[in-house]
This record gives sequence, C-alpha cells and structure tokens, in this order.
Amino acid sequence: MSSRSLLMNCHCSFDERILTVHPSVYLEELDKHRLQDFVTTDFADKTVRDRRCRKCRSGSDRRSADSEGLWSGTQTIFFALSLCSVTSTSHACRIALIDGPDRCGQALLQIGMNMMALPGGRHLDSIPLQGQRLPFMQVDSVQRWMEDLKLMTECECMCVLQAKPISLEEDTQGDLILAGAPGPGDPLQLLLKRGWVISTELRRIGQKLAQDRWARVHSMSVRLTCHARSMVSEYSTISRTSSQEMSQAEKLLMEKCSELSAVTERCLQVENEHVLKSMKACVSETLSTLGQHFGQLLELALTREVQALVRKIDTSDNIYIMESTTGNLFSLTQEGAPLCRIIAKVNFGVGDQRAGLGEEGGRSACREGGVVALFKVCRQDSFRCVYPQALRTLASICCVEEGVHQLEKVDGILCLADILTDDSHSEATRAEAAAVVAQVTSPHLSFTQHLTSFLENMEEIVAALIKLCQEASSGEVFLLASAALANITFFDKMACEMLLQLNAIRVLLEACSDKQRVDTPYTRDQIVTILANMSVLEQCASDIIQENGVQLIMGMLSEKPRSGTPAEVAACERVQQKAAVTLARLCRDPDVAQEAVRLSCMSRLIELCRSPSERNSSDAVLVACLAALRRLAGVCPEGLQDSDFQQLVQPRLVDSFLLCSNMEESFV
Repeated sequence: MSSRSLLMNCHCSFDERILTVHPSVYLEELDKHRLQDFVTTDFADKTVRDRRCRKCRSGSDRRSADSEGLWSGTQTIFFALSLCSVTSTSHACRIALIDGPDRCGQALLQIGMNMMALPGGRHLDSIPLQGQRLPFMQVDSVQRWMEDLKLMTECECMCVLQAKPISLEEDTQGDLILAGAPGPGDPLQLLLKRGWVISTELRRIGQKLAQDRWARVHSMSVRLTCHARSMVSEYSTISRTSSQEMSQAEKLLMEKCSELSAVTERCLQVENEHVLKSMKACVSETLSTLGQHFGQLLELALTREVQALVRKIDTSDNIYIMESTTGNLFSLTQEGAPLCRIIAKVNFGVGDQRAGLGEEGGRSACREGGVVALFKVCRQDSFRCVYPQALRTLASICCVEEGVHQLEKVDGILCLADILTDDSHSEATRAEAAAVVAQVTSPHLSFTQHLTSFLENMEEIVAALIKLCQEASSGEVFLLASAALANITFFDKMACEMLLQLNAIRVLLEACSDKQRVDTPYTRDQIVTILANMSVLEQCASDIIQENGVQLIMGMLSEKPRSGTPAEVAACERVQQKAAVTLARLCRDPDVAQEAVRLSCMSRLIELCRSPSERNSSDAVLVACLAALRRLAGVCPEGLQDSDFQQLVQPRLVDSFLLCSNMEESFV
C-alpha cells in the first residue's frame, strides 16, 4: 500500500587513546590518521590498502618488527627505549625493562618528546636529569605532528587516487552478490535472489556490449552461465520434482547461455571492425533471446512456488500455518507488480490431475487466483486474527488489473463492506479493509473505474469510513480511512453529496486540530483533497464557514516540510495546490470571499506567486494561486496594490504565469 509504504572529533580521541595503547596499535592508529585527509570513501580506502605509500609501508614494517620481535609469543614482557639519564657531559641511554604495555607506550612517547627537544643535539640543559619527571604535556609531539599534517601533501597517495576509476569493478560487485546467496531449503528466496543476480548480469552485459568492451562481455557471459547453472541445479535439488515444461525451459536457457559464451569468445579473436559490427548484432539477439528464456523459466518456477503457498492457505485449518503463509505471500507482493500478477492469476485447488482426478475433474476442482483464497480467509470467523494480514496482502495484489478483476468475481467489495460496517472487528482490521478500498478506487488506475459492485455498496462504505475517521486512535488509521474517502470522491460524484449529508466536513475539520490523528502532510493532503472535491457543491460553502474552514485552508497554504525528503516536499506542494483550488472554488460565495479577505488570504497568495521558494518552485501551485487570487480580486479588488493587479490579475493567466515563473531566473 503506497500510503503505508506510505530516509568526531577524531584528533582528540586519537590523542587520548594513544597514551595507553600497545606500541604496535599506536603505529597502526598513526598510519590510519596519516591517511585521513586523503581517504574519505570506501573506494579510496581500498585503493590505499592496495597501494600503500612509502610512509605507510614503513609503518607496516615497523608494526611487523614490533609484533614479531618485541612482543612475540604470549608473554607480557615489554621492552622500550627510555632516556633515563642524560647530562651535558654524558649522552648515554639505557634499555629499561618495563612490565606492561601502558608503561611501554609512555616510554616511547618520552623518547619522541626528548628528541623533539633535542634538534641537532643542542639545548641539552633543557633535558630533565635522572629521577626528575618529564614535563609530559608541555611538548606534545603527536599533537604537533597532527597540526603539521594539515599542511602536508603526500604526492604518491594523491597520484594513486587520481589514477583509479571512481566506480567499483563489476567483478567485485558480482562476488559480493554471490556472498549473499540463500541457503538450502528456501526455494522462493533462492529464485528471487538468483533471479536478481542474473537480471543484473544481463543488464551489465548489455551495457558493456554497447561500449564494445568485448573482453568484459565474454567474462561476464561466462559468469552469467555459471549463475544460471547454479540456479537450475539448486532449485532442482530443493524442489526434487520437475514438470516437462520446466525441463524444457531449463534446457533452452542453458543452450542460449552456452551459445552466448561461444560467440563472445569468437569476437575476442576478431580484429576487423566490420566483422565485429555484424557479430555485435548476433550477440545482441542472442542476449535478448536468453533474457526471454530466463524470464519464462523464472515465471514458471515462481508460479509453482506461489501455487503451493496459495493452496496451503486454501486448505489449512491451523491458524499458525495460516498466519505464516499469508505473511510469506505478503512479502512476495512487495517484490513488485509481476509477482502480484502471478499471485492473482495462479490456479490452485485440492484436486488436479496429479491427485488422481481426470482432466475434467481437475478443471472443476481447480480454483483461480490468490485473491480467492485470501477472501476465503476473511469470511471465516476462526481466522479473525489473520484478517489484517490477509487484507494487507489483498491491497497489494489489487495494484494490478488481474487482482481487481478477481476481487470483482468473488464479491470482494461486499466482503469489505461487511468488515467495515461490523463494529465487532478490531480497528486494525477495519483500517486494512479501508486500505483495500483506497487501492481499488485509486484514480491513478484506469481499470478500477467500472466496479459496479462498489456503486451498490458505496453508501454503506462511505458511512463506515467517516465513522472510522471519527474514532481513529492513531494517525495511520485516519490516513487509510481518509485516503479511501478521497479516492471515492474521484470515483463518483454522488460520494460528495453523501459526505455532505454525513457531516463529513465537521468530522474532517475537527480532526485537523487533533495532532494524534492528523500529524503529517500526507494526511492533510487527503483532507484537502476531499474538501476540494466537495467544494464544487454550493451547499459546501456554508458548512465551511460554520466550521471555521477558511482559516484551516489558509493554514494549508503555508504547509512546509519538516524532514525535507522528496516525498514530503511533494506532499506539501499538493497540499498548497489543493488548498488554493479549494479557496478558488469556495470564493464563488461572497461570504467565503469576505472571510478570506479578512484573514489576509490575498497577501499569502501574492507571496506564493512572487516567491518561488515559498512554493518550492512548483508551477502547479503557482497556477492554482493565480486562479484563487483572480477570484478574490473579483470580489474585493481594493485589497490589491496597483502593481499586483497589473501583473497578477489584469493580464492573461498565461502571461502572469510566465512573469512569475521567470522571477527565479538570473540574467547576470
């Protein structure tokens, strides 16, 4: 369902940790931070690991020496150099035995600091004598090195990064895909994942073929053959049985894979461009045929597995099996429209020819469509706890034409009406039934406009949806119910009159002040859609004024996204556009127009017209605002300044549109 379906301070931490770590770890951390300014992506990290710069390699050598020499075995004896006694007449160093990694790390840092204080062997008087404590924080060599690092450039690393391509190699991506291959015993996941891998390989081969990269085309063709053979072999092992049609499809697929590998191998040996051009057409045709055979095989295998799921739903009396199976079926619907079509069209039944029935008996016992099995579940009281899951699956299946036709055949609309009007059902169940209604009445689907059974039950459904909006305990429930009502107002004009008689305006406007029910632009989009479609009725204006609806519409003109995601921004644009359309229609009534002028609607409409940022540069919002402004100017022209009247009202609508839409352009 679209409405459901409807997105360190490393320097400081490094310095703090460095005082107490093992020297080899210290050196490893040092290497990482030396590359930090150059390595900012996974690709760059891989590049630097492959080709280390000289300083990094020397760091690796030091780590190797530390690990193998000073800290070998499992003993906890640690050596370090310590400047225990330095005088102006004797510059002797002794090796101190230190009994722990922390002390060792500090000793190494002391050496570094002493050497920083001894450039060229001078200033010996500044070195503390034996027994004195080194002023540890006065000269922090690590901090100074990290500050100097900002001004340094390591040319070798930069050259390596610039010489590498931005995108990852396809071979590496293929290995990563194979690493996530499904385990044994799950045929559906095996088919989906292997199918996705092979589809991706086919697309990539087509891209490389268009670029005439024959070596890549051949290597990827060989890999494609391996993927196809693995899918066929693994699925045969899991399913254990195979029909003649499946065996034939498998044979054709493998033959085309072998043919593709052979012809691409021959292309590698050809140097004549004219010959390669003719062979390219042959490879392209073979690739296209291979894709068709693969699609046929995958559809046959998926149909077989879906058939088993649907049959289990139709025959099972166990509530746990039913819940698990409907959940699996719902997951399949999320894979896209092709699988929804398979579920809607699949034939199932307890009897078929393999069960011992004859051909005629098998046909009579066979039933068509997963929609049939799911509505069978929704008509059994023993499965009430499974209703929400089954209805959610039905809503997903009905996004395709085959699903809607099956729903019409089994009187699904009547079943939905019964669920919506039965208060004994849970709110979640009625909300999911509303989602199915919203799907089958969607104005974006042309094949849903001829549901005769819906017109017969529309009054009951509309009343039940209004009640669900009024009693909704959450924003999601209100969203599903209001979306169904909004779609119904597009479905038939009689629905608007029914809503007016059922006091829908009062219910919807009261809900707008309840943040628990109306809390997103998506919900306000449904409400303003209903108001816009109802505003064509003359009786609607008085109800809008009575319920203070003009002020609410004024607020919708200022709708702003909270998160900035593309979906939310688009929803806010729709709210602004439909609010302006509603205002333009309602301002036919002088009382509504006067109320709009009193609430300064004209100034907000002018702002939306003149400021592209206020409407997110939306042309649809601009046109609606210009229309509403012209309607208000006809009732109250004194509310406009001369410049606004001459630019936004007096010219033709298209001229005003062009003027306002060009305001964001720069001619500097």
